[in-house]
Amino acid sequence: MARNRYQVPLKRNQSFTLNITSMTDMFTILLVFLLQSFAAGEVNIDPAEGLRLPTSSTEKNPVNGVKLSISPTELKFDQTLVAKVSNNLIEASAIDASDSNFIKPLFDQLEAFNKKDPTLAKTGKLLLQADEALPFSTIRKVMYTASMAGFPNVKLITMAGN
Repeated sequence: MARNRYQVPLKRNQSFTLNITSMTDMFTILLVFLLQSFAAGEVNIDPAEGLRLPTSSTEKNPVNGVKLSISPTELKFDQTLVAKVSNNLIEASAIDASDSNFIKPLFDQLEAFNKKDPTLAKTGKLLLQADEALPFSTIRKVMYTASMAGFPNVKLITMAGN
């Protein structure tokens, strides 16, 4: 004996409606997220005198942040001289005696900036211009001190090239 399958009775006169409320909510959230993450402003960065930046082939746009530069002769916060550099080393008087990676004048400048402009400091972004000939040990001291002052997001500035 053959069994017949049960078939759902179809109503031919029934209309189909599409509920797009949840889809509209999803697109609104995506739009807000994309607008927040889109950097509309330009960032002007002037290389310090005598500074040779490394080259990079990145396609990413620069972001705004606190500007710091270290050349073969000096360490600057924005345009203010923080410490002298000689023989690819930061002067010994600027290094803390109890921590060989801590640059006290740089920390003081960044702390003062935190109190003066908390909106930019809240992002924790630091734009670092470092000469391509500097050893990583010198750059690491700057990065260490910046992270101690509340700037853990260090972006290395490079020249566009191949």
